[in-house]
Amino acid sequence: MEIYATALTLFLIMDPLGNIPIFLSVLDKVPEERRKFIIARELLIALGLMMLFLFAGGSILHALGLSTEAVAIGGGLVMMIIAIRMIFPTRGGVMASDDEDDDGEPFIVPLAVPLIAGPSILATLILLTEKNPESIPKSLAALLLAWSVSSVILFFSTKLYKILGHRGLKAVERLMGMILISISVQMLLNGFSSYLG
Repeated sequence: MEIYATALTLFLIMDPLGNIPIFLSVLDKVPEERRKFIIARELLIALGLMMLFLFAGGSILHALGLSTEAVAIGGGLVMMIIAIRMIFPTRGGVMASDDEDDDGEPFIVPLAVPLIAGPSILATLILLTEKNPESIPKSLAALLLAWSVSSVILFFSTKLYKILGHRGLKAVERLMGMILISISVQMLLNGFSSYLG
């Protein structure tokens, strides 16, 4: 049960449904026969980065001189901003950017990072292993489950967009945003209580 709860949290942070319009927009000028390959490549890069933070997150924290409380509070704040953008979307989407570089194929940025493996999920993965190092196998199972479901959704993004439509996707994204904002508040409360206690 713990694995499913963690997987749900990671899935909500990845927000694959909210990323569908952005993926379609970024890949709009890419030939259709190349899109599946690019999506698969970016998903694998994101998975590799997330697994790095899952297994080596503690070492990265210590090397940077950061406490788990700082990561919890920082991750909670970023997660809250993302959740607020999901509920009240801006014109460019959750990860709106002023950079209009549309030349060539996307590589790592923005699809793998920050759309799939963003700062919130990396901070969450660090916290999962720092608090309970013995729970790494469960955290890994939860990560793989969340990533697999997200991968299926993003692979069939064109079909899902046609089925749900723009309004349907927005409604689902706002619902996910409401759940995510509660998780971000809990992360902030945990960070502050751990720091003050």
